[in-house]
Amino acid sequence: MTKELWINLPVKDVAKSKEFFSQLGFSFNTNYGNSNDSASLLIGSKNVVVMLFSEPVFEGFTGTKIADVKQGAEVLLSIDAETKEEVDEMAKKAAAAGGVVFGEPKESQGWMYGCAFTDLDGHRWNVLHMDMSKMPKQA
Repeated sequence: MTKELWINLPVKDVAKSKEFFSQLGFSFNTNYGNSNDSASLLIGSKNVVVMLFSEPVFEGFTGTKIADVKQGAEVLLSIDAETKEEVDEMAKKAAAAGGVVFGEPKESQGWMYGCAFTDLDGHRWNVLHMDMSKMPKQA
């Protein structure tokens, strides 16, 4: 049975991507996937792994060209936030680190508060605080 999920993303410059995500407050597993061509980004309390691979390495094991994120989105990576203030802070950090905030922090559907940004390589990230006490009840 599947027990873990690793997300793999191509990046132009692993060192710059590591710096970007470090500025957002994320950590890395320095014992695994730690080279000039890859980095093991850890997200959340369960340490979900997002592997950052240099573009040539990524293309080598996927057997295909990398999607042009300027023409469309290949994925939206969503992460949670404990508070609205954490969402606001993540948007500020992403912009300061060189990312582009394409969805300013705001309320959504009366129970979510979030923002959205692209990292240095154009991958889309969504940060959400969900107030489950305000979530509409399903019939």
